[in-house]
Amino acid sequence: MKLFISHQSALEFWRKRRKLPGNSADRRCNVVLSSEPARTEHLAFLDLVLPVHIVLGSQKTRRLSPVATQHVFSGETPIGCFMNIGNGVMVSSPEFCFLQMASQLTLIELIELGYELCGVYSLPLAYDKKVPACGFYQRKQLTDTRKLGDFLEGMTGTKACEKARRAVRYIQDNSASPMETKLAMLITLPYKLGGFGFKMPQLNYRINLPMSAKKYFSKDYYICDIYWPDEKVAVEYDSDKFHTGSERIANDSNKRNALALQGIQVISVTRKQLYRFKELDGAAKTLAKHLGKRLFPKKGDFATVRLKLRSQLL
Repeated sequence: MKLFISHQSALEFWRKRRKLPGNSADRRCNVVLSSEPARTEHLAFLDLVLPVHIVLGSQKTRRLSPVATQHVFSGETPIGCFMNIGNGVMVSSPEFCFLQMASQLTLIELIELGYELCGVYSLPLAYDKKVPACGFYQRKQLTDTRKLGDFLEGMTGTKACEKARRAVRYIQDNSASPMETKLAMLITLPYKLGGFGFKMPQLNYRINLPMSAKKYFSKDYYICDIYWPDEKVAVEYDSDKFHTGSERIANDSNKRNALALQGIQVISVTRKQLYRFKELDGAAKTLAKHLGKRLFPKKGDFATVRLKLRSQLL
């Protein structure tokens, strides 16, 4: 019999492991949820916070347990729902975990989680005592928006599934940090959700320098945090920790000069600007001018929904 880890515990697993199983045969397995009561003797192997969330295939199999929170999923479990991590334990795939968390999170929280799963960072766990100075872990992508969309299309329609499908529309791949995610969401979410409604950009977009420019700079390419290729406009997030000091300031200056040489307009947003209404409005108006967009609706309770979004993100 197998144990199926799900919901918050699956998310905890992925944040702790920060990579997909190495054996491709075990990565996307086709399984049938157990119709027998769960045996939880393998939970110590996982070293997860108790009670561990597990998923069962039938309401009849639920049993009271001090170490397990039991969910029931009676629908089909197509390939991609679980990954085999050994010792008779299956864990919800990043895509299935995203769907499961749709029933636990607000829409904004779910979008933010989607950015993380489709990005190249993981948030630390509350009990983690060795968090990097930046406040998060760097890793490879666990999934991407195409895989999320394809997975959700193959699932039966539920309220959670509808919510997850809606969330995917507002997620971009390749976010490199939690603050980049927050900035991207504030910029691109529609007015009705409290964002500025800019069209979706590319995140961490590589700009290769031509041979004529390489002799002036120490790098062959630069990465734009948030970039609109058609308009050649970039938004750079300047964090307090990683954009101070003479060397960092010089590197940032070289980057802006190199991008300007390629005709790319760069708009910088600092942490302080992100947290201040008026200053972020000023950056948004500058961005709107370069993207040819008109800002702010004249009707509705935009100020209220903006405040609600900021309270959730910041």
